[in-house]
Amino acid sequence: MSQHSHASPAPLGGNLLNATTLICGVLIAIMVTFLAVRFVFGLASVTNVNDGYSWGIWVVIDVMVGSALACGGFSVALLVYIFNKGQYHPLVRPALLGSLFGYTLAGTGIFVDLGRWWNFWHIFWPGYANPNSVMFEVAVCVTAYILVMWIEFSPVFLEKLGMKDVRQKLNKLLFFFIALGVLLPMMHQSSLGTMLVVMGSQVNPLWQTPLQPVIYLLTAIVIGYGVVLFESCVASSAYRLKIETHLLDPLAKIMLGVLALYLVVRVADLTVRGAWSGAFAPSWVTVSFWVENLGFIAPFFLIGTAQARRNPARLFLAGLAIMVGGVLLRLNGFMIGYEHHTGTGWSYFPSLGEIMVTTGMFAIEVLGYIIITRRFPVLPRKAARAVG
Repeated sequence: MSQHSHASPAPLGGNLLNATTLICGVLIAIMVTFLAVRFVFGLASVTNVNDGYSWGIWVVIDVMVGSALACGGFSVALLVYIFNKGQYHPLVRPALLGSLFGYTLAGTGIFVDLGRWWNFWHIFWPGYANPNSVMFEVAVCVTAYILVMWIEFSPVFLEKLGMKDVRQKLNKLLFFFIALGVLLPMMHQSSLGTMLVVMGSQVNPLWQTPLQPVIYLLTAIVIGYGVVLFESCVASSAYRLKIETHLLDPLAKIMLGVLALYLVVRVADLTVRGAWSGAFAPSWVTVSFWVENLGFIAPFFLIGTAQARRNPARLFLAGLAIMVGGVLLRLNGFMIGYEHHTGTGWSYFPSLGEIMVTTGMFAIEVLGYIIITRRFPVLPRKAARAVG
């Protein structure tokens, strides 16, 4: 058999009913119950958001963090389609699938958090457009990127349905959507950092910097590679496959290069602004700051050598460390290091309903990933044969 057919994607097959899918189903059912209450009785019936903290975990985790964790497709597309690193092509579909679910649910999270959710269509109506608003730019870019990713991923469904003619016609236009799929994340990920800038003094000086757009863009790329490492290791373990270290080793090396650039920017920014004093104040905010940065530093010790990058356990831990650092960077800026100065006595901690809705969102991602990889051609054919 040819090398191309050996590497081409194929469904994994197998039974969809197992302990993991059952747990996901239960979590999703709980989420739907809380959402029904939220849409009937309002945000206050389920969430602990208030006038001091109008954004809870539905925005910060589901959108800010979720979109960052969904950058695997963007990061791999940069390598394959922009830098012409074709050897990483087998990673495109799995990474794009993770991004597809992550961004779609991030968009859903925005809708769920809208106070007057029935007016959501205002975002798409030109008469309500405010091009000077960074939130408007994020909303438009994220919505467009979700549509672009569904189009990019549609050949998987067309291939399964045997619609070769439609797929061939679509392939002639895919270059345009691939270009958009690289441009749009660069725009809205940097704009998410801009949202911190416009919050002014409400954000702790450790994260309040005009360089946040650069910081958010660089970390989005790094997190994307970290998620690919993490997902590849988890999928290999779950399906008892041999991990593709011949791809993950050079990918991890590229990730370390971008990570080094980010750390140079981060340290230089803190030094120029004289913000290091806040990093040694005795507080939980300071602790979270150091844990965040340890997450970004740890990969150099875990996979800093070629031999270490061939160790699946080290690749997994490095990807996990990157994800921890990226998650905390966004949590620290928008929530942990955020303080409302108008009035006193405001505090926020997520309610059980908020936690279960966010947990249900991640359960949808896991369940969707399992269903699509088992029924549609996403993972390499040799992986499907091994599982079969």
